[in-house]
Amino acid sequence: MNVLITGANGFVGRHLVRRLLRAGRIGAGQAPFSRLTLVDLEADDSIDDARVRVVRGSIADDAVLREAFAERVDHVIHLASIPGGAAEKSYALGLDVNLRATLAMLELLRAQPAPPTRFTFASTIAVYGSPMPALVNDATPMRPGLSYGAHKLVDEILVKDYSRRGWIDGRIVRLPGIVARLAEPTGLLSAFMSDIFWKLRDGERFTCPVSADAVAWWMSVGCCVDNLLHAAALDEKEVEMRRDWTLPVLRLRVAELVDALARRYGDDRRDLVSYAPNDALEQAFGRFPPLDASAAERIGFRHDGDVDRLVVNACARDTDCTP
Repeated sequence: MNVLITGANGFVGRHLVRRLLRAGRIGAGQAPFSRLTLVDLEADDSIDDARVRVVRGSIADDAVLREAFAERVDHVIHLASIPGGAAEKSYALGLDVNLRATLAMLELLRAQPAPPTRFTFASTIAVYGSPMPALVNDATPMRPGLSYGAHKLVDEILVKDYSRRGWIDGRIVRLPGIVARLAEPTGLLSAFMSDIFWKLRDGERFTCPVSADAVAWWMSVGCCVDNLLHAAALDEKEVEMRRDWTLPVLRLRVAELVDALARRYGDDRRDLVSYAPNDALEQAFGRFPPLDASAAERIGFRHDGDVDRLVVNACARDTDCTP
């Protein structure tokens, strides 16, 4: 069995790869994989495993995709993207990576012999746009306000259509803000959601660009990996009626997160935080409404549990997410 991961050297990808190499299979009851094909611009050179095949390059490069799909692929977990802020600044790059490359992959999979490849697609809550309505649920219209969200929404439609035709076996999960990313250039406007974890853990001052009462949706990277693997392992019959889910989240005020970080790392952490709200940023990342993710919960997806567990999971070196 060959499992292919795009964006394998990104934040979520690195954690996912480590988990898969440790487990040897996508999920309980799944056959072990013999090949793990990792596709990204750069590779983690510390990986020394005979099961790993590395393909370096952009998924927007047809030659890279042909190399990646040179042998049959049984599972794809598609993480690679140009995120919100970066896609706004470079429309052509975002279009090539977020949309054209996804379509090219789907076409390569259409040409594969049966059975259809399982295709787990990491979409985004950006498909809902901003501001969101007073409640987000399975009936909420999708009105993306950024090119990134628009590209992801088109991808979702394509994944469903290729699945309808029996060319792939698709499953779509819409990811919220995933924490805690290390400080590095990502093009993410929401980088502050991760920065606050590391600054307060290390006892450093942090100026928060949204107010203490700003409300966001949160999920640790370990919980994200759990949910991606759960999606990939779902039986075909479990996705016949529905292939897309907005994942359960913790909806928290920034002040609640600061309190949890203070409980874990010391009461003095509260005094390290100052607030300089940016109205536009708070509108986009600090006004998240309640989310009804009951459809996802019924099929086994989950959030971190509570804010204290979120802090533990987000800052953990091991990404196994415990209830």
